[in-house]
Amino acid sequence: MSRTSCPDTACSPQPCGRQPLLRAPSRAIVTTVSLGHLPLPPRPDRWGSDAKDLCPHPWNMLEGLLIHKPDEPIQYMISHLKQDNDHVPRICILGPPASGKTTIATWLCKQLNTPRITQETLLEETLELTKEVKAFQERGQKIPNALWANLIQERLSNVDCIKQGWILEGFPENRDQAWMLQSAGITPRHVVVLYAPDTVLIERNLGKRIDPSTKEVYHTTFDWPSDPLVQQRLVEAEGISEQETAKHLLEYHRNFPRVFQIYQQILKSINADQPCADVFSQVLTYVQTWCRSAAPFTPRILFCGPPGSGKSLQAALIAQKYNIVNICCGQLLKEAVADKTKLGELIKPYFDSGWPVPDNIVLKLLADRLNRLDCMTDGWVLHGFPKDLDQAEQMERAGIIPNRIFFLNLPSESVMERLAQRMIDPVTGERYHAMYKPAPLPDVQARLKQNPKDTEENIRICLETYYRHAGDLEEFYEDAFYINADQDPYVVFEYIESCIVKPLPHKS
Repeated sequence: MSRTSCPDTACSPQPCGRQPLLRAPSRAIVTTVSLGHLPLPPRPDRWGSDAKDLCPHPWNMLEGLLIHKPDEPIQYMISHLKQDNDHVPRICILGPPASGKTTIATWLCKQLNTPRITQETLLEETLELTKEVKAFQERGQKIPNALWANLIQERLSNVDCIKQGWILEGFPENRDQAWMLQSAGITPRHVVVLYAPDTVLIERNLGKRIDPSTKEVYHTTFDWPSDPLVQQRLVEAEGISEQETAKHLLEYHRNFPRVFQIYQQILKSINADQPCADVFSQVLTYVQTWCRSAAPFTPRILFCGPPGSGKSLQAALIAQKYNIVNICCGQLLKEAVADKTKLGELIKPYFDSGWPVPDNIVLKLLADRLNRLDCMTDGWVLHGFPKDLDQAEQMERAGIIPNRIFFLNLPSESVMERLAQRMIDPVTGERYHAMYKPAPLPDVQARLKQNPKDTEENIRICLETYYRHAGDLEEFYEDAFYINADQDPYVVFEYIESCIVKPLPHKS
């Protein structure tokens, strides 16, 4: 049996960026129906080494279906499979003026044999929208973001970009352009942002020279050509004065934070104030790495532990950070009774009598909730069930299989300290604790009430029940993680998060 234990000090999670995968809305169901119930295999966890050899084709194809919504989905899938381009580069190189975008993008193109797309190269292409863009330039008008996005979409639909991928240099420049690209279904796999101090960038820009014949960029200090003929035909680049450069930098710093928010999961910032070879080495290493997710594609997390171990708090923190559904089994039963559903009517007599609700009713209610669209697409975190081996086996037979299981361990003395001293204000509903959160005023302290379930006798009964079945559950969930819950809750959360992003432990 493989067991992963938590040290007293929890490990910090590794930073992992990823391209946000499309959450499948209700249209996803419509799509699968219209495709004749074509079965899609479970998506491999892109963060786990145990799935690194699985083919990502089906899910990339599904993402394309959701983005483009083709009239002929079967033909779209056939075309997608013929392209076989799920692993080609899709890279954006961004940064302020004179940060080296052109140099790095050019070197990447040669290294990866991939087309380089810039606003300048787009205007040299014989595309349908090129004339429209040039007309705006001739009139001295600003080119609309939508027109740029459509022009880029037209260029990226060419065979070379489909087969070899693309490197988009200096675009998007602002949030609206990034949104336009996303709306057109253009989603990079890697976004590289080059940065350097403004004083360095201004100095670089002042020395920039361009070869009009080859469009190669040179510099009077850092990169002067050795060929005298090239030296003679070099011209000063437009808009490189100190005032113009400062103006462009100000505009960049105003727009970039919003672009960062859109691409932050797949974005890497690299210091450009170092030799070009070092910058290129870092960029190449990043773009050749498949981005990992900060969580499973569909997280299915289970928390087990004695009462008072912090299952509810940790579930709430995980649900909030990863935008997944927080399922508390006890709360689910109460909601069913309050909503007077059919299952709620079956549950109510057990609530009134104080008897436990039968497992088959609980499992039916739980399965119905976990099979809803939000849980299927966003994932879930469950606590409060199962409480024994039989319930765990029934869950598995019902197809409810978590992919991360955590046992929160807490000494009985700490459980008693946490629960027996909890009180509630019947007027405001505010919860207090004699040690950790005492009542602020004497009159509030005087009216506090204790939940009958929090008496020491009831707590001992609950602990005995839990430990009677804990061993069987630990053997059943042999790939579970074990965490010392007798420490700061946010330290516990950091360790839980680090376990979510690492591969499952292998059985010894």
